[in-house]
Amino acid sequence: MKFFMFSMLALSFLGVSCNKEEKKSKELYPEEVVDPNDPKVIIEQGKELFNSNKAACYTCHLPDKKVIGPSIQEIAKIYQEKNGDMFAFLRQKAEPIVDPAQYDVMKANFAIIKTFSDEEVKSLEFYIKSHLK
Repeated sequence: MKFFMFSMLALSFLGVSCNKEEKKSKELYPEEVVDPNDPKVIIEQGKELFNSNKAACYTCHLPDKKVIGPSIQEIAKIYQEKNGDMFAFLRQKAEPIVDPAQYDVMKANFAIIKTFSDEEVKSLEFYIKSHLK
């Protein structure tokens, strides 16, 4: 009887121990791996940056309505129609094509955008272009 109880107790500890190991391995190796080159991932990163206080794009641009600057949809549409290079514009290497009259207002933001990595600027471009209808 003692042997039986000892065996059951040992199996219980073994089961708990194995369960903890399984939990740890799942934390170290998540089932879903995110591909940083996936356009959906890049768009989501751009959306987060666009709406963050770091970029604060949302203060002047809304998805479907002009506020201070043109809407995101309008920007995406014009860049597509004119085959514009949004990345070059955000890096101050291309002229404004959407609303040149607003360019002086936008200039203040270039100091902020200048601190962004190429990947961050690319994610903003992907996010804006995702609003094409």
